[in-house]
Amino acid sequence: MLLYVIRHGETEANKEGRFQGWSDNPLNEKGKELAVVTGRGMQGIRFDGCFSSPLIRARQTAQIILRESKNLDVPILIDERIKEIGMGEWEGKRFRTDLRGVSEEEAKVFFNRPFEFPGFPGGESARQVCERTQQFLWELAEKDDGRTYLISLHGFAMRAMLNCLYEDPSDFWQQHVPLNCEVNILEAAGGRIRFVEKNKVYYDASDCVDRYKEMKE
Repeated sequence: MLLYVIRHGETEANKEGRFQGWSDNPLNEKGKELAVVTGRGMQGIRFDGCFSSPLIRARQTAQIILRESKNLDVPILIDERIKEIGMGEWEGKRFRTDLRGVSEEEAKVFFNRPFEFPGFPGGESARQVCERTQQFLWELAEKDDGRTYLISLHGFAMRAMLNCLYEDPSDFWQQHVPLNCEVNILEAAGGRIRFVEKNKVYYDASDCVDRYKEMKE
């Protein structure tokens, strides 16, 4: 079984440096373009199924990827377990240094040491998201059906889902928040899951924008 785990394309909240969480923000034009290029880069891959977070930015990304990779007949199944971390009272607030709308120290803990972050007020903690996303991952892997699946989700949710597979799971972000439309390719067989390829992008490197880099400094 092969799993193509993708983060959604760019949204205006990404561009503006805002916490999104469960806010249902659509892709912006740049986000749609990145998904189109990524989908075209996946032509030749036959997806047997697709799972998506219920949030529109993930669903739109899945729709575009399937269309552009010529997998239009593949249905998209929604799973609540792979939606983004709930950010509660922080949703919509800015995290960028120049216009930060939340505590600087708390924001830096979230972006540098998420497992030490106590959780968002009215939202979730890192470990809660790891639990639900990994439950989804292992449940799917247990099918061991030899098929190929697309999984469309979010930056934090992606790192949480894959945390159990990293050599150093204490490094939650693995040096950076996933880029928009970044793909991690997994192989699941015999009760084990391994990386085939990490942090792959199908678009030009000049279009890679790590808007979270300043939070790691």
